[in-house]
Order: sequence, then structure tokens, then C-alpha cells
Amino acid sequence: MNVLVVGGAGFIGSHLVDRLLADGETVDVVDDLSHGSLANLADARSMGGPLKIHHLDAGSAEAASLIGMRRPDVLYHLAAVPRGLPVPSRLAAAFATSLALLDAARVHGVPKVVVALPATAIYGRPASRDLPLKEQPLEPRGVRGVIARSVVDLLTTYREQDAVEFTALALATVYGPRQRPDGGVVAALALAAAEQRAPALSGDGRQTRDLLFIDDTVDALVRAGARGSGLVINVGTGEQTTLRDLWVALAGGGGQVPVPTPARADEIQRFALSPVRARIHLGWSPWTSLDVGLRSLR
Repeated sequence: MNVLVVGGAGFIGSHLVDRLLADGETVDVVDDLSHGSLANLADARSMGGPLKIHHLDAGSAEAASLIGMRRPDVLYHLAAVPRGLPVPSRLAAAFATSLALLDAARVHGVPKVVVALPATAIYGRPASRDLPLKEQPLEPRGVRGVIARSVVDLLTTYREQDAVEFTALALATVYGPRQRPDGGVVAALALAAAEQRAPALSGDGRQTRDLLFIDDTVDALVRAGARGSGLVINVGTGEQTTLRDLWVALAGGGGQVPVPTPARADEIQRFALSPVRARIHLGWSPWTSLDVGLRSLR
């Protein structure tokens, strides 16, 4: 099977490439390296499998031509919603890239597109009683959420009008090796623990997140390549971990006391995703405990 991974040099993308090559797939990576790194693909390149890396803007005409030449069976789009501050130019470029990729998929007959979305940006401010959260009508939280919902609208339109199948995975807080310190709360706290310094925590640190290990994430992505068509599917553990407890788990009882900082205006206090739909439609369930996952960072 031929697979094309947009954002394949990033944290999640590089782990996905490792898994696809191990499964015997032929893989093309498209990445402009604005956030990814070729170093993340060192293991993949050492495997000696059918891997080609293309330093391209995924929204460019060159990328569309590549899709036409390769005719992938599955196109993974892992750069639909940029991380970090909502810079208008970056958000506009991300949406334009998604539109260009879907149109290339239409023109060249790509049968399946799998997109990764940040779950915390698309479900508003869920009440604690509703957790773990099941799939529901999207309620964007902030500009990144608006972009994510717009991508889902695009996917739905191309499916209905042009028979381009899709699965959109709403991912919990993914963590694991290769994640940049500015790429997620687990990586940031892990670096502080390694450097034996006190981390900065937003608010009182009692806010909760659903922490999903990278190997479990990749397994869901691979399964989505052949299942769950036409659906938005939550991928999470269903369990909540406070940031204070996360710090204790990483730093141990003798760790530095976190430094509280003003809570962000858009902070979600509690969050977790139900994995029930993923179990039904992908045959997927998380298997990595938090303790095992965090040990991989030490």
C-alpha cells in the first residue's frame, strides 16, 4: 500500500512513519520542516524501507503533482491545525493547505484521507458531568477551533460531492519521545524534571487532561486508514490527570514546587475523551498506562 504523510517529520508524523514502514507500507513524507525535523526520521531512514522525504509546502502545486504521481491509497494530514499562538497568517495558510490537499485528492482519486485534530479546540467548554466526552456537534473554542471545524466541513463536502472518504481523529493530549518542549505540557514538564528546576504551571495546576501515549495514537491513525469513514472519532483514554499529579509523577516526591502563573483566559478546567466510538468503529482501545508512558521519557 502507498501512503503519503503530510507533516511526517513532526512528533506524531515521524512515529506514524516508523509504524507504517514496520508494517511494510511504501511511504512518502511531505514536510516543509517549519516545525518538524529530519532528525525525527532518523530511525525510519535507518530501516532501509521504501521511504521518500519531500521538503515541500503541502499546499503547493508541487505537492499536488506529487500526489498525482504517487496515487496514495491513504493520505494522512497531520498539519491541519497549527499549534501555538493563533497567528492569522499561519491559520489562513493551514486552511488553504487543507483545501489544496483535498482538491488534489479529488483530482487524483485518493480513496481515503485521515486528518488529526486537537480535541480540546473543538468541543467548547464541556461540563465535568459530561466527561469523558463523547462525540457531539462541534463547538469551536478559539480561532484554532474554527479552523478545525472548517476542515471537518471541507472533509464532509468532498465526501458528499466527490466521494473522497475521510476519518477525522479528535486527539487527546498526545505525549511521548521526540516531542518538543513547546509541543505539549508533558514534554515541557519532563524537561523541567530532567533539569531539576521548578516548572511554570498555569493557574493552580488542578486542571485535568487526557494524556494519550504516542504509540496508542499511531495505532488509531493506522486503523483509521481502513475504517471509520465519514466520522469524527475521539481518540483518548477517558481518564483525567491533573497537571500537579503529572508533575509529581515526572519529578518524584523531591521535585521542585511548580511556580503558578496566571490562568489563561481560555483554559479548560477539566477534559477527557470517551474511547467508545473508537472501539466500535476502529477496533481501537488505549493500552499504555500513564506510568509506562512516562517512563519512556526518562
